[in-house]
Amino acid sequence: MSCTTQVLPAEISPPPPAATSAWTLPEVRWALIAVGFFAAGGLVQLAGMPAWMYWTLYLTCYLSGGWEPALAGVRALSNRTLDVDLLMVAAAIGAAAIGQIFDGALLIVIFATSGALEAVATKRTEDSVRGLFDLAPPTTTRLTAAGSEEVVDSAVLDIGDTVLVRPGERIGGDGVVVDGASEVDQATITGEPLPVDKGTGDEVFAGTVNGTGTLRVRITRPANDTVVARIAAMVTEAGESKARTQLFIEQVEQRYSVGMVIATVALFVVPLLLGDSVQSSLLRAMTFMIVASPCALVLSTMPPLLAAIANAGRHGVLVKSAVVLEKLATVDTVALDKTGTLTEGEPRLTTLRPLAGTSETELLALAAAAENPSEHPLARAIVAAARRAGVALPAANDFTSVPGRGVSAEILGERVDVGKPAALGVHDDDARRIVDDIERDGRTAVTVRVDGRTVGVLGLDDRTRTAAAQAVSDLAELTGSVPLLLTGDNPRAAARLAAELRLDDVRAGLLPEDKAAVVRTLEADGARVMLVGDGVNDAPAMATAHVSVAMGRTGSDLTLDTADAVITRDDLSALPAVVALARRARRVVIANLMIASSFIVVLVAWDLVGHLPLPLGVAGHEGSTILVGLNGLRLLRDGVWPGRPR
Repeated sequence: MSCTTQVLPAEISPPPPAATSAWTLPEVRWALIAVGFFAAGGLVQLAGMPAWMYWTLYLTCYLSGGWEPALAGVRALSNRTLDVDLLMVAAAIGAAAIGQIFDGALLIVIFATSGALEAVATKRTEDSVRGLFDLAPPTTTRLTAAGSEEVVDSAVLDIGDTVLVRPGERIGGDGVVVDGASEVDQATITGEPLPVDKGTGDEVFAGTVNGTGTLRVRITRPANDTVVARIAAMVTEAGESKARTQLFIEQVEQRYSVGMVIATVALFVVPLLLGDSVQSSLLRAMTFMIVASPCALVLSTMPPLLAAIANAGRHGVLVKSAVVLEKLATVDTVALDKTGTLTEGEPRLTTLRPLAGTSETELLALAAAAENPSEHPLARAIVAAARRAGVALPAANDFTSVPGRGVSAEILGERVDVGKPAALGVHDDDARRIVDDIERDGRTAVTVRVDGRTVGVLGLDDRTRTAAAQAVSDLAELTGSVPLLLTGDNPRAAARLAAELRLDDVRAGLLPEDKAAVVRTLEADGARVMLVGDGVNDAPAMATAHVSVAMGRTGSDLTLDTADAVITRDDLSALPAVVALARRARRVVIANLMIASSFIVVLVAWDLVGHLPLPLGVAGHEGSTILVGLNGLRLLRDGVWPGRPR
């Protein structure tokens, strides 16, 4: 039974094709056909129609949903491997042979639906990795040796080329700034919530967005070796190197399948050699095949896991497969991204520190009025804070903006400058102390000057999510270890957040490959890592981790498709809750397996040492299947969702 997401193809190269609709996948079409005929057969049977009618519908369900697993089983058999695909098809055929056509059709539907979900997940992930190449612009303005401009395909950029990046454009390649100054939004690569000032000598990355200045960039890496290209390669490589994971029951399917087939053949052949009749030998062998078939074992696993998945979905967590739920149950180490995961991912005004002679309201009004014409993220945060406070903004005239410095405007007849302390120059001792305090805490300081005199300092920060502290505490309680922080943000901001949330292990200033390397090191030491993130820069680490979770509202397309689970409501309290639910589901699975195994052992022993009537064997087999199914469905109840891990 196939319940895992396959790895991506070995080669992913631009240009990305259009995403394929799920309905165009053959696995989905065949599964829908099988489900349709199964449902029709059930309705006809319940309506008391002639048996030949629902038998015809069920057998059509067999053909439409069973041909693919049967073919896969035959191919495995040609490679001298007997897997559960062929065994379950044989069990379905055996069920039909003794009149239990409904049970056989149900098994076929389970297989067909599982294969369809796997195909959809695989295709979506592949499309998302290809879509990474959309981050870099398709064309770039390259400067010739004569100084003229030419528009070229970004894919042909090579080391030593110089490109011109105008305001608002995406940078076409990895390189170093050789002229100009601007602020660059590189959240897709480093996860930093605020644009970073760039000037001569600073490194920039393909796919990041230039701000208000114009940059000349010398390319230092070819197009196929940019950070964006390496992210795509790392996601693909991690998927290919990650061992194919199976459900617990599938881990023993090979030996069980071989043993069951050998025993069934022996029960038919040996009595014949000892003089028993063909009918009697066949009946005994068929009874054994039914009571020993893994139907109850399969249903021991799937109903509780699917019920837990449905329960998690109602509470805002999309768990993509039963295998993922089992992985969540075994997590012992949690690695958390900072921006967009533990924080909200956008700057907020957190500190107003006016100097003597200026009130907080006056300071906010002056800063917001000067920043109002600007599109910079810090400007939007300041203006939003003023509006929330109901502060009236005077008109700004003669507005100018200088990249890396700040803005300037004439307000009520005075020249107001708002910008970074280092750029504007802060000579007042009180203002300098305030700036140092704010920056020491990892926040961004912005000074406000009126006619050359500093009147106050603003502090901006990416606000911590309200549930972050409790989520960290609950995860530490569940796993027995305090989560670690992996971020591309600067060390001071990371240290401040870590102190606030009581995180001991902090890794800051990480590029995507660095995050993935940390995860690989942890898992090489035996840890089962759950990586929680939201950005493209988290995708390689997510693909490498034992299990990964994405923040749904802030997550990129690649992150959402690479992740094994998605928190759709961005509620961090759901993170420890889904881990606790997964552990409870695992306990139910183990209990079900014990129940199902006990029934199988008793019925098989009865058939081997005595004479088990076929109707009684079928009743015992079906009874155990119903019992474990109902036990698993208990996890659908709302009361099972843990408010706090216990």
